[in-house]
Amino acid sequence: MSEQKIEEITNVLKKVVGISSEDRELNKKKFIPHPPSEDSRRIDPGKSAANLIEITKGDVVLNTLSPREQERADEAVIKGLEHLFDNEFMAAKAIFEEKANCDPLHALALSSMAFLKAVMTSADQDQTMALNALNTTYDIANTQLEAAKMSSKITGYFSGYYNYLKKKETDTPVPVSTPRESGDYPPNSVLRAHVLKAECCLQIAILQLLQESVMGYVKCGLNLRRAYSSYSYIWSEYQKMGADHLTFMDSDTISGVQFGIGSVHLVLSALPAKILKAVSAFGWKPDKQLGFILLNQCAESKRVRSSMATVMLMAYYTAVISFAPQILSDVYKKTAMGILLDAQRHHPNSTLYLFFAGRMARNGLDLPLSAQSFLYAAETSRGEWAEVAFSNACKFEMAINHMITGNWSQAASSFDYLCDQEYWSPAFCKYAQGACYEMMGERTAAILIFANVPNLVIKKLGGRLSDIDSFVLRKVTMFQKSGYQNLDFYAPMLEFMCIWNLFPYVGADLLKVALGRIERNLSTIQKVEQLEQEQRMKELAPDTPLPDYFDERASLLVVKSSILNVLGLPDETTLDINWVLDHKECILQDTWTVPYALWEAGIACWTLDLKNKSRQIWEMALDHGKHDFEHRLAVRLNLALTLAEELGYTDEAKTEPVDDKKRYSVALDAPTTITPTLSS
Repeated sequence: MSEQKIEEITNVLKKVVGISSEDRELNKKKFIPHPPSEDSRRIDPGKSAANLIEITKGDVVLNTLSPREQERADEAVIKGLEHLFDNEFMAAKAIFEEKANCDPLHALALSSMAFLKAVMTSADQDQTMALNALNTTYDIANTQLEAAKMSSKITGYFSGYYNYLKKKETDTPVPVSTPRESGDYPPNSVLRAHVLKAECCLQIAILQLLQESVMGYVKCGLNLRRAYSSYSYIWSEYQKMGADHLTFMDSDTISGVQFGIGSVHLVLSALPAKILKAVSAFGWKPDKQLGFILLNQCAESKRVRSSMATVMLMAYYTAVISFAPQILSDVYKKTAMGILLDAQRHHPNSTLYLFFAGRMARNGLDLPLSAQSFLYAAETSRGEWAEVAFSNACKFEMAINHMITGNWSQAASSFDYLCDQEYWSPAFCKYAQGACYEMMGERTAAILIFANVPNLVIKKLGGRLSDIDSFVLRKVTMFQKSGYQNLDFYAPMLEFMCIWNLFPYVGADLLKVALGRIERNLSTIQKVEQLEQEQRMKELAPDTPLPDYFDERASLLVVKSSILNVLGLPDETTLDINWVLDHKECILQDTWTVPYALWEAGIACWTLDLKNKSRQIWEMALDHGKHDFEHRLAVRLNLALTLAEELGYTDEAKTEPVDDKKRYSVALDAPTTITPTLSS
């Protein structure tokens, strides 16, 4: 896609989010032509029952519809999905609820609404609601499948008995069953039930994957195996049918096959190497290109899973770009924008697509357009199901945009609101609010806010803390250990922006301001160390421990190297990264700094066009475990290593010139600097 095409897409997106209030009122009366206010928008207790999604299994009967009859019966679900992506959420919900207790496709469509809400909020109650709905849907599909098996046994029995009687009357051999054109394949109802069972497992696996925990990844792998069992069976039958597949399968089941198998391949391709090794034993090797092909075919078919295929593609592209924007933005940005443009042609005011438009605009460094998209997405969800889920998700993304633009006051206000709403991690939102005040220089306010963080930490996921809660609790504990006297040794917000890879979206001027702050903090540590050394020169102090600011300095140096990489100064990161690697045994609290330093070393080599060296360094980073955000980094490393492999940078790849290696002393053949990392 040419740059002119990208500009055309951007103009269309601007036209969509810039539509006037009058036009919006004409297009859809219920839209409110003003951005959402800063006032908190809590859930109205009167609406809570309507917002719930509950599926109660009813009488599930044998499905005897032919493929064409099934397609006509499924038209109601397609109509409901059109309502869903036109923001008429309650209308969609009403359609799906009509047969959700007995038809697995209606139940899955309703469960998918709960799934989307759970992904947007990450709230425990929404995840529980989605998992309950998906498990009930699985049960309904499985019951229909068992009914088909029982029917097949009964039919076979009577057929055999009838042939036995005929044989006795005529004393001539009679075949057990008369061959039929479709006799070589399972009934369409059986294939349909398998597809719907598999997608329930797939959606459950994705919810568990987003937990970013060891247990979540294990459960994700198990549910992918359950999905695989059904998908592999359908896929083999689908391939046997060849060009005649439409004769024996309804279009919506085919749409489900394309969506499911395509999604599984994309999910597998994004899993960290350790988890992938554990789940790959069940037979599927991730094929990312096949995943793209099948999901695109599903999206183009305009059948029952087409919109979900578009959502899956957009979610994948926006997620992988945000994980490693410096190397993956150019790879996926144009394709993602093309898919988004096509989706918005059919649903120009879709809240979900506007949300993705905001993410894509940020990936394209158009922050004003990103802000407009998020504001309009929140607006279009007003007065409808999942209003709070969408508005809070958009509020969080706006808070990220405020951070990127250095608007700390607005960011603090947004995080305060999100903490009050208990969005994602209230402890993190409170921590981020305090970090914003620290960036504004309001130390007293920041300390008072940080002091509230431990009270908001909640144990979950089997009685353990989530990665983000564990991180902010430990950081605040470190602040409290010195009575908040050592806050000048830290840069809490810049540290988070480094871990979340947000610096590539920040303007050069603001990056230089941030770099100046890091340098001042490093200078402060150095001055304190000098004072302590001078004190030791004047008097004996055998019982006084030596200065220990390894964790603080390591964190600042990793942040500094990240900023320098984004500013296009990779040569200047060498000394800082080597200091972190040389002192890794002394870093006891912020252990994330060592593998993240290796990530930045790989980025520096990539920028210097030493891509084979980047691959080698990133593989070293994978050897580090049990640190903060281990799984987030593992996904990032997997995506980067996959790209390096696709570009041909493997063990057999040609090595770079010796002079280039000398330019970057963290290279693998520099034993004096890299040896400390080999023992990990």
